[in-house]
Amino acid sequence: MFLSFHPEIGSTGNSLASPANTFLFKPANLVAIVTLSRGRCGLSKCVTCYLLAMAVADLLVVIFNIIPKVIYFYYKPPVCNIINTMSYVSVASSVWLTVAFTLDRTVAICFQRLKIRYCTEKGAAIVIAVVSLLSLFTNVPWYFTYRSYICWVSLDFIFSRVWKAFDWGHRVLTPVVPFLLILLLNVVTIRHILMTSVARRRLRCQRNREEKDDQEMKNRRRSIILLFTLSASFILLWITHVVILAVESISMQYFVMTPSYVVGQLVGIMLQSFSSCTNMFIYAITQRKFRQEVKNVVRYPFRPILNFCRS
Repeated sequence: MFLSFHPEIGSTGNSLASPANTFLFKPANLVAIVTLSRGRCGLSKCVTCYLLAMAVADLLVVIFNIIPKVIYFYYKPPVCNIINTMSYVSVASSVWLTVAFTLDRTVAICFQRLKIRYCTEKGAAIVIAVVSLLSLFTNVPWYFTYRSYICWVSLDFIFSRVWKAFDWGHRVLTPVVPFLLILLLNVVTIRHILMTSVARRRLRCQRNREEKDDQEMKNRRRSIILLFTLSASFILLWITHVVILAVESISMQYFVMTPSYVVGQLVGIMLQSFSSCTNMFIYAITQRKFRQEVKNVVRYPFRPILNFCRS
């Protein structure tokens, strides 16, 4: 009864982080990091920076938010304080980097003048650094939620108004605000694409000498598909968790333990955890060159053996 039901705190979600799931998550993110760092996926340097940062953040989520839950009760302060804090930091970084990438693609598609200055490799690096630092500083207070000799949430966190205000603010900033921002940015992007498509069709009808295929739209299609797929994955995998947080915040019931409510919480946590390993598969599905690079990365360690066998 002393624990509020958080995905990152306590032992409530231990059953979700089985060793099998852990071993599935980690290699997928590592392969994505290695593949993207080679810079041969046919993506712009700006997009590659964002995707690489997102892959690193997802890997940190696996390290600090999923793996520790398998052996949670073996930790003692201050180890559990650090792991708990980094769990929140990694989740916040992953979520807000998704927002940053969505904003970057919205600017690139909808605002051509701003695109020249904003959608650059340097601009992406600055945004990633700012998001990472803000994610770190805004989640430092979680370090002080454990104050006993065991990894147990302190009574101050449960009953203090200051901690309740901080907890409520955290729920709003991650993931409610990012969830709404991603929805809004995608609506803006879809509206612009529809309007632009209509205008371009009319223009092409007036120019009979123009080629049948619109090469510019083809070049932008991959980026648009990647954006919408990532956004849809984030929204679908986080929506259960967002709804649960909204119910908690509105009803202010932190100790509801009805079977249906607990099942909803566990499903939300499970889907949230899955969101940390799906991006690599999304890249593989939507990007042909990424699939080829993944094959090259996987084959690379075995090349000396194959060359030796052929010689």
